[in-house]
Amino acid sequence: MSVLKNHAVLRWLVPVTAGVAVIGGGAAVGTFAAGADPALPPRTAAQLLEDLRTSRLDGLSGTVVQRADLGLPPIAALAGQAGGSELASLISGTHTLRVWYAGPDRQRLALVDTLGERDVLRNGRDVWTWGSRDNVASHRTLPAEGKDLESAPATPADAADRALAAIDPSTAVTVGRSATVAGRSVYELVLTPRDRDSLVHQVRIALDAEEHVPLRFEVLADGVDEPAFEVAFTQVDFRTPDADRFRFNPPPGVKVTEERAGDGHGPAGRRPADRGADGPDVRTVGTGWTTVLVAKLDAAGGAAGPGARAAKPGEAAGPDADALGKLLGGLQPVSGDWGSGRLLTGKVFSVLLTDDGRVLAGLVRPERLYEAAKG
Repeated sequence: MSVLKNHAVLRWLVPVTAGVAVIGGGAAVGTFAAGADPALPPRTAAQLLEDLRTSRLDGLSGTVVQRADLGLPPIAALAGQAGGSELASLISGTHTLRVWYAGPDRQRLALVDTLGERDVLRNGRDVWTWGSRDNVASHRTLPAEGKDLESAPATPADAADRALAAIDPSTAVTVGRSATVAGRSVYELVLTPRDRDSLVHQVRIALDAEEHVPLRFEVLADGVDEPAFEVAFTQVDFRTPDADRFRFNPPPGVKVTEERAGDGHGPAGRRPADRGADGPDVRTVGTGWTTVLVAKLDAAGGAAGPGARAAKPGEAAGPDADALGKLLGGLQPVSGDWGSGRLLTGKVFSVLLTDDGRVLAGLVRPERLYEAAKG
């Protein structure tokens, strides 16, 4: 089955955005071995793209490390208080996990930190999540058609798929040097945005020379040598794991909660985004690497912006609201002929929250957001 056409593989091959993280800890992401580049037969960028598109994967297990160094200000640490540890894990630190894959209906990932372990398993139509910290598990049954887990974490293959979708005249595609990742020889496919307004300098995808599966995915910011984001195998085995790996064995004393198929939480304990009529009004401005996403938040949806009403005297704002208020209050105030709001900038992205309830985001410099905010 094609890696880039099977959404279960894309989401489970190398989990990136799931759950519990080892902030600032864990194993280091394996770098390309300097001076030890393997001698591989030459391949063009077109050939590597075809290898990636036609690759097949029947089974896999391994250890994955993800590191994010997005250059966010210190207030980003407050995101963990405002949105839970999952949000904090997405924007900083190093995360290590184990992953097993044996086809689209058998998948498992395990995340461990100093506070405990969290497992997510899919075995056929049964999906289980379990956390050791509170010894609570949840179970839900997928629909009969066996639809993929929409809330499953992103993967390097998923990231590669989205990056490849951006290949058009705005992108230069070249071949990097051969290297070694997780003890395996890889080719390197390099995507370089041509538009200098993009904060992304390059995207590098390391493809296994034999299996043609992405083993490493890097995003480099303009003017910065170290990756702003990288996810890579440090150990990988392409043999199909045993069926026992995907059976959930409840620990003694575990509390199990049954969930309806449509109401399941994602592996990180978060509900999928609401895509209904009451969700945010979203549109895009521009194309390619400089696309700006513009969302008009629905006040009834509970989303708070810089201009959100403060709690009245006697109202309990709650710890989440307090943390969110500190987070937003610490952002840089900005204004112009587009209006006013607050700005969050990182190495490869900018986010503008306007006082009239809009959110604008993109892999672009702030000036591009201000232009889009005029519309």
